[in-house]
Amino acid sequence: MALSKRLRELMNSGEVYGFDDPELIKVQTEQMDLLYEFNHLRPSDTERRGAIMRRLFASVGEGAHVETPCAANWGCNTSWGDRSYANFNLTLVDDASVDIGDDVMIGPNVTIVTTGHPIRPDLRLKKTQFSVPVSIGDNVWIGSGVTILPGVTIGRNSVIGANSLVADSIPADSVAFGSPCRVQRPIGERDRNRYWKDKEFSGSFAWSD
Repeated sequence: MALSKRLRELMNSGEVYGFDDPELIKVQTEQMDLLYEFNHLRPSDTERRGAIMRRLFASVGEGAHVETPCAANWGCNTSWGDRSYANFNLTLVDDASVDIGDDVMIGPNVTIVTTGHPIRPDLRLKKTQFSVPVSIGDNVWIGSGVTILPGVTIGRNSVIGANSLVADSIPADSVAFGSPCRVQRPIGERDRNRYWKDKEFSGSFAWSD
């Protein structure tokens, strides 16, 4: 069972809504069963892994891979591009859409959050929330322990340093880190010859014009 168009639009609207709708509860229960099955597969069972991923997620590109365990509110609201990879303990709070581009690398213990709750105590007592989509561009590298908050877009080719809290969007071709995460510099000339701190490439990886 998939989410209806009405609920999908509501959950991506950024507006406050209640999460006690019977349809939401039914679909989420089915998704949790799929996720349980996915997390308990043997690593060697690649054919079944692929089949369950295609049922669990909104779309799965060619060569995409998600290590287990993985946690997700829905799964069916997350799309994976070609050859994208997520390491252990990915958490997807994907009430709204999470769009992950091609060739994205996600380190261990990363959390992607599309949902928040109103500050007003009376609305929290009514079990309400709001959800805003998250988008991650092609060829992004997200370091271990990163948390990405609702509404964030990360531009293609950018690198997010470990343990960053990403509350605002990050432009393409940037190195960004910190809590809150900020752009530290563009990806540029120095990156042609250095791969980590002051360590330089050698052999076949050395840059030549």
